[in-house]
Amino acid sequence: MRDTFIAELVRQAELDERIFLITPDIGFSVLEKFKDRFPDRFLNVGIAEQNAVGVAAGLALSGKIVYVYSIVPFVTMRCFEQVRVDLAYMNTNVRMVGVGAGFSYGPAGATHHSIEDIAIMRCLPNMTVCCPGDPIEVKSIISQSVSHEGPMYIRLGKNREPEIHSQDAALTIGRAAKVVEGRDVCIFTTSNMLELGYKWTQELATRGVSSSLISMHTMKPFDSQSVLEMIKLGIPIVTLEEHNVIGGLASAVSEVIAESGMSVKFKKIGIPDVFSHVVGDHEFVRNKIILNGDKIQELMDWL
Repeated sequence: MRDTFIAELVRQAELDERIFLITPDIGFSVLEKFKDRFPDRFLNVGIAEQNAVGVAAGLALSGKIVYVYSIVPFVTMRCFEQVRVDLAYMNTNVRMVGVGAGFSYGPAGATHHSIEDIAIMRCLPNMTVCCPGDPIEVKSIISQSVSHEGPMYIRLGKNREPEIHSQDAALTIGRAAKVVEGRDVCIFTTSNMLELGYKWTQELATRGVSSSLISMHTMKPFDSQSVLEMIKLGIPIVTLEEHNVIGGLASAVSEVIAESGMSVKFKKIGIPDVFSHVVGDHEFVRNKIILNGDKIQELMDWL
C-alpha cells in the first residue's frame, strides 16, 4: 500500500501544485519519489509529530493540500491534541496518512501496533476516516482526497498486499464496496483484513456456504445503508478487523443493528480488548491475538 500511496500522490502532485508532503523523519525508501520530484513541496520536520501537524495546518490555512506521513501510532496518538484542535476543530485540508495497520509492525511491539486508531480518529467531528484494504482502494482514496474538503485520516497496511478489486472498480469515499455476492452470511471487513475476508469467502464456498464480502474502506462517514441492506435480508453478519473490537468496525456495525429495530445474528472477529505481549512477525502476532483456533470451523458451527 505504501508504494501505491506515494505513486498516486506523485501523480496527483504533477496535476496540482498545492499538494505538500510532510514527514516527521520517517518513510525513507518510500518518500524519495516525491522528494526528488518536488523538493520545494516536501518537508522533513524531524522527530516532532506535534510540530508536523501544526506546520501542516498552517500550510492548509494558506491554501495548500497537505499530507503528513508516519507510522500509525505516531500520526494519531503521539500528536492527538494537535490533530483534534489544529485539524478537526479548524476543519483544515490535512490528510494524516498512517502506515502499519494493526500488527503490521509486529516485531516492534505494542508501541508500534495500531489497535485503537480507528476508534480515536472516528470520534473526532469533521474527520473523515479511510481504511483501504488493497492497492486499488488506496489509489482511489488518494485520488479523491485531493478534492475532499476537511481533514482526513488514511490508514494503510505496509506493502505487497494483493489487489482484490479489479483495476476498473468504481470506489467512492463514504460508500462501501461489495466484493463478493452471497446469500448465507455477510462478512464486513475494513483495512488490511480485506485479503483474509476474501480468502474466507472462497474457503466457505468449498464447504457449501455462500458468503457476501463487503469492504468498508471508509469508516467515517460510515455507510450504514450497506449494513441495513444485509439486516433486511435477514442473513448473519460477521465483522472482521485488525483493530480493537471496541470502537472500530464491530462497534460501527452493531450500532446500525441496534438502531434498526430488527434482529440479526451478529459475530465480531477482531482484537480483543488487550495489548499484545507477544513479539513476532505480522502473521505470527495476528494468529496469536485474533485467529487462534480454526475460525472457519467456528463460523460454520456458529451459522
